[in-house]
Amino acid sequence: MSLFFDLSFSVPVAILKIVLMLLIILNNMLKIITYPNEILTTPSRPIENPLDPQIRNLVKEMIQVMREHKGLGLAAPQVGKNINLFITEIEDELLVYINPVIQKVSGKEVVAEEGCLSFPGKYLPVVRQNKVKIKFTDIDGKKQILKASGLLARAIQHEFDHLQGVLFTERAEEDF
Repeated sequence: MSLFFDLSFSVPVAILKIVLMLLIILNNMLKIITYPNEILTTPSRPIENPLDPQIRNLVKEMIQVMREHKGLGLAAPQVGKNINLFITEIEDELLVYINPVIQKVSGKEVVAEEGCLSFPGKYLPVVRQNKVKIKFTDIDGKKQILKASGLLARAIQHEFDHLQGVLFTERAEEDF
């Protein structure tokens, strides 16, 4: 008996095509990049055309990955894309930040435990200020300025750090 299957009679070609397409799709799905990986510590580059359909598709895939992993935010470098893009979803408010620039951090310093999808199962106390003002382009290409506080301010600072190649372990009060 041959090690190869005689597919001419056992499996219709249409089913094989479907299986092949599903394998290609699964192989092309975004995956979380975990530490250590050089892309996580490499500063990202600006996005030249925020309205590029590839950016919109990437954002859709990032949202799916973030939700599947129960994250509060996700930066493009965490899925292998070295571009200035991150998303947050706090209290059912989804925001997309393209080419963000933090204009100001203020308020009191707060120590809180942070985790990161690129460090599965790792949580460390991190000091961050509790207010942030950020300028960015949204998914529709509109310039935005957002003032945030609390958990959203923390998530913005965490994800923005990813774009700078800075990991939360570098900001932690404890050694990693």
